[in-house]
Amino acid sequence: MNARPYLREVVLAPEADIDYSAYPFSIPSLRRLGKLTLHADVTFLVGENGSGKSTVLEAIAVGMGMPAEGGSRNVNRQQQEVSPLQRHLKFIRSYKKPDATYFLRAESLFGVFSYLDDVYGRQPGDARSLHSRSHGEAFMEVILGLRKNGLYLFDEPEAALSPARQLAALSAMHQLVSQECQFIIATHSPILLAYPGAKILHFDDAGISERAYEDTEHFAITRDFLNHYPRRLEQLLGDG
Repeated sequence: MNARPYLREVVLAPEADIDYSAYPFSIPSLRRLGKLTLHADVTFLVGENGSGKSTVLEAIAVGMGMPAEGGSRNVNRQQQEVSPLQRHLKFIRSYKKPDATYFLRAESLFGVFSYLDDVYGRQPGDARSLHSRSHGEAFMEVILGLRKNGLYLFDEPEAALSPARQLAALSAMHQLVSQECQFIIATHSPILLAYPGAKILHFDDAGISERAYEDTEHFAITRDFLNHYPRRLEQLLGDG
């Protein structure tokens, strides 16, 4: 039996006492949250801003023992307030635990880097400090330092990465998948979404459904704009 996926399913607990008028179940897609079956290699969570994908990713991270603000399960920082979603979920795991975990989120990476520099005794100005690098460089350093046999969650990694670095991240992910790693990624990036064979779960008002890559709005809108950008700019920016 294959160890992956380390996290097989995320299921809304049948006994959960839910107030659908309160956050996070006031989010339309989460009102219809039943069971998410995850891919052994890469699962993408996609949807418009506010559709619930990052809320679900955060709940998975906390449910699997990672800090809500990001980092590995060994990062011992004061937890920020999170949504109560993970308390209503059951996590169906593999028989084998991953050897490593990491929750990578761009919005709180500064604090995680400060924590890691403090743990390893890196002072301001130290060339080894993650703060001595650009946001994207430090982000890539974390990705390239991930270990085999790991479960890794990324929240909108493209926020820190140029298109070229997104391609580099895609290559690094593929190497890690070949080393028995599983990824769950919330993203808007049509570059990352192109990873072959990945499962794409789309969040919208109708619920959560699986989509093919070329059926996502991310692909369609990006392709249309690049193929017709003079006309699209005229439509967007022209008078009236």
